Amino acid sequence: MSSFAIRGGMVPLGQRVRAYFAPVNRATEVPTLFDPGKSGAFALDAPPDPWIDLGWIDNFQRVSLTPSEPLRAGIRGAAAAQFRGVLDARIEFDFREWGKLQMALAGGSEHMNVLASDPNAAAQPSGGSPLSAIAVLPGSSSGEVIVGAGPIASFFAGDVIAVDADYQQQTGYVGSGISAAYVNNPADVNQDANYIRRVTFNLGRVAQLTATSLLLAQPLLGGAPATGAGVQKVIAFVDREGGGFFQEWSALFIAGDASGGRICFHYPRLSPVTTVHPTATTVPPPWLREQAIEVAKPTAAVALHAAFIALPHTDENDGQIAVCYRSYFPAAMSALY
Repeated sequence: MSSFAIRGGMVPLGQRVRAYFAPVNRATEVPTLFDPGKSGAFALDAPPDPWIDLGWIDNFQRVSLTPSEPLRAGIRGAAAAQFRGVLDARIEFDFREWGKLQMALAGGSEHMNVLASDPNAAAQPSGGSPLSAIAVLPGSSSGEVIVGAGPIASFFAGDVIAVDADYQQQTGYVGSGISAAYVNNPADVNQDANYIRRVTFNLGRVAQLTATSLLLAQPLLGGAPATGAGVQKVIAFVDREGGGFFQEWSALFIAGDASGGRICFHYPRLSPVTTVHPTATTVPPPWLREQAIEVAKPTAAVALHAAFIALPHTDENDGQIAVCYRSYFPAAMSALY
């Protein structure tokens, strides 16, 4: 094999960057970690649990704003050593696909499921009083929701459903499996029994009906329904400018695998932000929340612009604080330097 062919494998090539997200345990602040030593188990089209494939992204940009400060000594104040200043790292990109999780990450705060409304309910921009929830029966799983022979008539193939427990005036994080919101005071959510289903990530689309159950096209992200859970139809998703809750997720971005190698950018903890540091170069500008990407005039795709700040993680191997891990997997038989 020629020297040129060997060195050719050192150029990572790829069409786009692919994004994967996984929940952070908000109560303990424990992230989902990507171990590069187990990378062989990470199939792009079938990522291991709990990683969620959010599709291809565009305009992927990472910005490090952490300064290196010199420690000066001596008569002339020469740099004798250096240390790192305030840790600050940002990332921006455009989601090319729309879904509940993509919208939640781009919006940054509580993300609402618009539950099918009672026709007589007062109008509300995030959805009014919904139709009553239907009880989920024992034996249900993340892929099958049992409701019984009578209530099954309320559903059709193609329906989107929210499956979660009734809100029972508790405070703290709420949502099965994935923290979807934080309640400071039951009065803030009007003691609404449906509130958790309004915000939960435990959603599914009905693929088929049996005599008593709903078979889902994808498993519920929050896992099997909890005892006492209810199910309600979801008509749409809505997010809001503002809100006091901040999303927090683990993220993995994979690029450059078309040439046999692979680059992985792992952020143990990312939290969405609406602006970036003024010295950062961004495409599109940080004040845009969506961007129209021309397909063929007059048709354009609408992309969700997302921006994040990286939160710190303590590496257990040496106790160092890090915000991002960049790993490179060389192509077979390529030179190492």
